[in-house]
Amino acid sequence: MSELDFNLKDTVSGVLVIDKPVGMTSHSVVQVVRQGTGIRRAGHTGTLDPRASGVLVVLLGPAVRLSEYISASDKRYQAIIRLGETTDTFDGDGEVISRAPVDITLEEIEEALKKFEGRIEQVPPAYSAKRIHGKKAYELAREGEEVELEPKEIDVYHLELLEWDPPEAIVDVFCSSGTYVRSLANDLGEALGCGGHLVGLRRTKSGEFALRDAVQLRKLEEAFDYGDWYKYLIPAAEALADWPSRELSTEEVDLVRHGHRVTSETPPENPDHWVRAISEQGELVALMEYLPEENEWQPRKVFFT
Repeated sequence: MSELDFNLKDTVSGVLVIDKPVGMTSHSVVQVVRQGTGIRRAGHTGTLDPRASGVLVVLLGPAVRLSEYISASDKRYQAIIRLGETTDTFDGDGEVISRAPVDITLEEIEEALKKFEGRIEQVPPAYSAKRIHGKKAYELAREGEEVELEPKEIDVYHLELLEWDPPEAIVDVFCSSGTYVRSLANDLGEALGCGGHLVGLRRTKSGEFALRDAVQLRKLEEAFDYGDWYKYLIPAAEALADWPSRELSTEEVDLVRHGHRVTSETPPENPDHWVRAISEQGELVALMEYLPEENEWQPRKVFFT
């Protein structure tokens, strides 16, 4: 490997948006990225179950420090829900615990879906990674213990029935981070009186990134072999494209990279909101918070050193 390659890898900071295949854990995908890029500092921004496919956002280099902001972004899924059967895990991996006839119309499903739109309380599945007294809920459930999890407030912005081919419904789910689509499938089946569970899940959007931005893992692995994987790297600044930005002059970049404040020409419309500080070349320099008393921007996370 050339000295240039080493230098490039020392300075890489960005995003790889990957179309995760069914059958792999999110962690395994990150391991493939680490091995292919030679960059150890990498991490994903929201786990996808092995049975699920779709958008997995992987951060590289200093961009991993954006994880807490991107992980909290809204998500969109296409969910395949099989009505008439409930399972202990709320998905196809579990044991069937009840069966019921399915005599439901498309209109009845659409009406039931409306009940789950808006800000709702959702109980996570017993077979989940939620912790109870230091142990993961699924570990306790597998040991035969009764698991009781507290409901959590989530936002479900939109639910749309895309297809009804009894007993399976395909539903478009647009929701806040932290939503369990498995629980939604179970709750929908309960509301319809026949039970239901999740049999397929594809994440179509995570924050600002959609399937159109994603590269298939197979293609990315080929690019690792050819050494041109950089063509799939998205600048870190685009990871928070929905945030307002402030362009910094060369002098301001030098100030911010050392943690110093910069003056705000005019107070922002939303003074509580942070901004992306961008260099004249379009690179993400820092995340900054507005201080109204001083009319200045305070760097909170610096990426450009």
